[in-house]
Amino acid sequence: MKALLAVDGSKHSDAAVRALTAQINPSWAEVLVLSVVEPFSYSIPPQMAAGYAPEQEVAVKEQLAQAQGLVDHAARSLRAEGFKASTRVVQGEIRSSILDLAAGWPADLIVLGSHGRRGLQRFLLGSVADSVARNAKCSVLIARIPANQ
Repeated sequence: MKALLAVDGSKHSDAAVRALTAQINPSWAEVLVLSVVEPFSYSIPPQMAAGYAPEQEVAVKEQLAQAQGLVDHAARSLRAEGFKASTRVVQGEIRSSILDLAAGWPADLIVLGSHGRRGLQRFLLGSVADSVARNAKCSVLIARIPANQ
């Protein structure tokens, strides 16, 4: 079984790691730990040549390094539990990046946490977990934590 574990450094992705280790037998699972870094903008005006905004380049490098730390930490935890784990950090839109990697790898299961947003927050920010669950070509395990934590 190939499981794609999406992490973002939140307590919700920690719950996803715990759910994976509690529900999947490590002897028959290969896990790819993924973190997605969203770019600051999807289109750059033509007058902004490469290097025009060096502070953005530095910020992206910092985000990528932080994301690599997150996936490395999760992979170490999984390996300690007996899982075969590898890591990947990609840059792109979160929902489509998770779905594209799951389809291309190909994953049998996607595991991710849910932030449990409701109402206006959910409307404005959307739900990555909901979008992945609705559009994935494989099974999806959404880990939740109690509201009081």
